[in-house]
Formats: sequence, C-alpha cells, structure tokens
Amino acid sequence: MKLDSKQFKDLFLYLIVGGLATVVEWAAFWVFSNPFHIQYLLATALAFALSTFANWAFGRMLVFKDPGDQSLLRELASIYLASIVGLLLNLAIMYALVEFLSVPEMLAKMAATVLVFAYNFLVRKLLIYKK
Repeated sequence: MKLDSKQFKDLFLYLIVGGLATVVEWAAFWVFSNPFHIQYLLATALAFALSTFANWAFGRMLVFKDPGDQSLLRELASIYLASIVGLLLNLAIMYALVEFLSVPEMLAKMAATVLVFAYNFLVRKLLIYKK
C-alpha cells in the first residue's frame, strides 16, 4: 500500500493521537496496578478502555474529523467493538510476555501497546472512517 500525502499526514497525526492515548493508557495502568494493586490483566483491560476513549476523542479532533453519516453512538460503538479485538491482542501479548518470558508488567504493557497500534489505525482508517 503506497501512501499519498493525505494518508501520510493522517498517519503522522494518528501517531500523535496514539502517543496521547498511550500516555493515558500507561498512566492508568500504573495507577490501577500500583496504588490500587489491581491484578495486571484487569488493570490492562481498564486502562485499555480509558485509552480507547482518549484515542477516539483525540482522533476525532485531529484525524477523523468527519464521521460520515453515522451517529455518535454508532461511531463510539464501532470504536469499542473494534477495540475488543485490540484488547484481546493486548491481553494475549501481556500474558505471554509476563507469564512465559518473565517481562516486567510495565515493560510488557509498553510492548503490547506498540504492537496493537498498527491494528488500531488500520481498523479506523479502513473500516470505521472509510469514505
């Protein structure tokens, strides 16, 4: 797939969106798993839910400004439905890294976030906000 200038701009802006959502996710994961001592897989799911909302909000402001003819409720439902697969990927990666490779939980969280990033962009670009 060759990127034209609009697609490159969208990808660059989505990197910013992803960076902001990542800050939300990592901070939430740290808070859930440290001060609140929530088990790491549940902390991952909770942080992922918050970061999905942040990703949607930042994405609508910077990249996907035109939701087409879908309602806000349908748009959010599509985002969260697509994110369920991302969450499952995130949890599987976290579990494999922590349980099988003994990677520290926060480092595993960072690796999982990076690996799921491409999936999130492609789903939004090709399925949710396609034109």
